[in-house]
Amino acid sequence: MKFVRWEDEDGLYVGYCPDLFPFGGVCHGDTEPEAYQKLCELVAEEVEDLQASGTELPPPSTRPMREAIPA
Repeated sequence: MKFVRWEDEDGLYVGYCPDLFPFGGVCHGDTEPEAYQKLCELVAEEVEDLQASGTELPPPSTRPMREAIPA
């Protein structure tokens, strides 16, 4: 799961991916799309590094609070 949220104390949007980076926010941006783009790049790099080293991806530790229901 990846998400971006506004952080009042930082005055920026902060990107999170708790499954890969459980220690907190990993990037920031002045706009939500900017922070999300940076987050996606970091996640892709981390997955690539883990796969290149033969390390298994961590199992999901988070899940949405609501289940998606097909229309």
